[in-house]
Amino acid sequence: MTRVAAIDCGTNSIRLLVADADPVTGELVEYARRMEIVRLGQGVDRTGRLAPEALERTFAACRTYAAVIEEHGAERIRFVATSASRDAENRDDFVRGVRDILGVEPEVISGDQEAAFSFTGATKELTGRDDLAKPYLVVDIGGGSTEFVVGDDRVSAARSVDIGCVRLTERHLVREGVVGDPPSPEGAEAIRADVAAALDLAEETVPIGSAATLVGLAGTVTTVAAIALGLEEYDSAAIHHSRVSLEQVREITARLLASTHAERAAIGAMHPGRVDVIPSGALILQAVMERTGAREIVVSEHDILDGIAFSLA
Repeated sequence: MTRVAAIDCGTNSIRLLVADADPVTGELVEYARRMEIVRLGQGVDRTGRLAPEALERTFAACRTYAAVIEEHGAERIRFVATSASRDAENRDDFVRGVRDILGVEPEVISGDQEAAFSFTGATKELTGRDDLAKPYLVVDIGGGSTEFVVGDDRVSAARSVDIGCVRLTERHLVREGVVGDPPSPEGAEAIRADVAAALDLAEETVPIGSAATLVGLAGTVTTVAAIALGLEEYDSAAIHHSRVSLEQVREITARLLASTHAERAAIGAMHPGRVDVIPSGALILQAVMERTGAREIVVSEHDILDGIAFSLA
């Protein structure tokens, strides 16, 4: 096994996994798994640039992660950047800052590469389970984009589309710099329209209705699962491989859309950085389940980070 450090920098959060990884068995022995909300994609959909304050938040997290990596003695590091840094005109500033702090070149990967990493991370440990039929459809709802990946033991089709909880919140729910409290019905309808159009695009490449098992990744899905489970605080072990029904997703989405910022913030398992963007994320999740015909979603805490770790091993 190889001691590796995987970093996933998305539109909303930056995450670190330090682990010993065995690419043959799919075993990971974790030493550290961290997440910080840095909102790197703040304003990118509108301006096309990474904001200075968003870059500084991200660099501060990188400095913290550099200390964790050194503490655990990782032999290899891979830093993967996704939607926000793909879209930004000034992404060279981002690349230079990460390189100076961590000593590695951040890889601004394509949506298809992101999808493949997510699929590997989410499904490697599902192989051999009798209760989860193949093919899998892995759905990774991020801040700036959502990935759809279908496959059995490997990817057979993938597509990344530009719908994410941060992007759609900024596009449709923000007025005069703040999210509606509660979000406006007109904004929610506009999000539904954007998601429907994006699903049409995804279906051009990925047969999303053909999968036997729907697997959901990332903070929107895990937060909805935590609410469905009635958790007073976030519990990764309880959430991992839990199942959430379409009826539960519909009820939770309606509740989030009708709630104020304060009411969402009071949910015990809610990360403060997700309070404003979780209604948009839940709308995406509900639309995906309805379009695919899935009656339930299997929730995975293992995702693109785990896929990056296996690639290093």
